Amino acid sequence: MPPKPTTKGKQSSSPLLHHLQIQQIHHQHHHSPHPSPLPTIPHPFLTTLPTTHVYITHTDRRPSSFKRKIFLVPVVMNIAVIALFAWRMHYIAPYYFSLLTSAMGHANETTLRAADLTYRELAGVIFRRALTFLIDFLLGIFVWPWPWEFAVGTTGRGSPVRWRWNVGFRGEEVYVRRSRESWDKMLIEGGLDLFDEGSREARMAREEVLGRVRKATAPLFMQQKTGYLTMDGDWDLDWRGMVDATRLVDKKEVPLEALQNAVFIHTKRFGWVSVDLGGGETMEQDERRRQVMLFRDALRALGKENLFFRWVEMIQFETTQPGGFTAEKQIGAAQKIRDMFKSNGVDFDGLWKETVGTEGLAGMP
Repeated sequence: MPPKPTTKGKQSSSPLLHHLQIQQIHHQHHHSPHPSPLPTIPHPFLTTLPTTHVYITHTDRRPSSFKRKIFLVPVVMNIAVIALFAWRMHYIAPYYFSLLTSAMGHANETTLRAADLTYRELAGVIFRRALTFLIDFLLGIFVWPWPWEFAVGTTGRGSPVRWRWNVGFRGEEVYVRRSRESWDKMLIEGGLDLFDEGSREARMAREEVLGRVRKATAPLFMQQKTGYLTMDGDWDLDWRGMVDATRLVDKKEVPLEALQNAVFIHTKRFGWVSVDLGGGETMEQDERRRQVMLFRDALRALGKENLFFRWVEMIQFETTQPGGFTAEKQIGAAQKIRDMFKSNGVDFDGLWKETVGTEGLAGMP
């Protein structure tokens, strides 16, 4: 029996000790997770994506001027790499040309006669030349490809420059992340059915996927980072996917709302399915988000904004530890947070009440 369509919930964003829960979709009579068949609206976008990855889409509403400044950093870095490459070629190319002509039998300043050198001198020459070769080899493997990857791309899915050229800088932008092959190849290309309810291997693989999704869609993580900076060891940005998504949104073929906080996985049994990011009370979620932003503004006014980010990092660390975020761990984390603020001259509960107008913290003991 095919799974029933389920309305995709919005992402939980509790500002306190509640960690993100990706609420799995359940069968009507069982507690094992079940995929949610997609509505027809996102299909024009999904047909543009390879089926061998997990995808996360979200929108970024930060000002376009801010995004322009963020993008300027890799632009300057890559220009510097190009300049360094040009200088290195100007400096080293004649040396390599001399080595090549010497090897072809044309004596020059790089030609050596071992019989004319002591062992110490010969070892020194070999070492210096080997070190030169090694440096240029490492530069050629790890550094020189950066500008090409940035401007042209090597994955067949576009590049940052081509994305910005086509999309520009907007107040509201669509971002598409795809899972990296370092972890998704076995899960996706291996033919494993992630929603096989009777398979222990499928259950473990499903938990691994959902765990990585949970970490990548944590509300406070998303609030801290602009879309361009959400790349990490598990997720890469799909430049062509972002161009296609923007084009479809502009043409009104896909509503922007369909790509907000969405996760898509392609399976052999169901085709494209979505992962429910939690179906809590949206008004409550919005209120919690508003409270967190008010509290951050209050800390910023006190010159203590760094405490906000340390608070975020502490919660993220605690919620990703083995064994789950139990009641005991919540109590311990709450005390650590209060102590951290107190050591910096801030009464956490007092400032919260003064700023937000509520007693203590929702979800904090």
